[in-house]
Amino acid sequence: MREKAKRVKLLLCDVDGVLTDGTIVIDDDGKEQKFFNVKDGHGIKLLQRAGVEVGIISGRFSQATFHRAKELSINMVFMGVKNKLEAFQEVLQETGLDPSEIGYIGDDVVDIPVMRRVGFPVAVGDSVEEVKREAVYVTRVPGGKGAVREVAEVILKSKGLWEKVLERYYS
Repeated sequence: MREKAKRVKLLLCDVDGVLTDGTIVIDDDGKEQKFFNVKDGHGIKLLQRAGVEVGIISGRFSQATFHRAKELSINMVFMGVKNKLEAFQEVLQETGLDPSEIGYIGDDVVDIPVMRRVGFPVAVGDSVEEVKREAVYVTRVPGGKGAVREVAEVILKSKGLWEKVLERYYS
């Protein structure tokens, strides 16, 4: 598992159920709200500072996701995706990366096609069983509760970069 995590140059994340707990709140005016975990956001920033890119592939379009991605300087954002594998193929073309250099975090069966093609497939702790079986790593925590942060630590520690990214907090 550590060897696969060590190779990651790009981490792709699903949104609903991974960056959030899967809850979608729609108010009387039809406005959607999602709840993102600050630890996940910090984990994304730690990855970016270490030179690991982060992207999003989501089946739903959401203004909340758009704003969160912008806030975290995530430029690779695919929303409203009906076929995540097509979005993944576009990522490969845009980045020139080998699939073995990409990680993907999912939680439901729609994520399996991409998980089968990346080098570091991850399932959040509360994923459906089919997704857990595809993963080389299953987080201890559920989606939306720090799972992305946990994966960021695994990647950075596997690369030997954890202490380096923490230096700024100790000085």
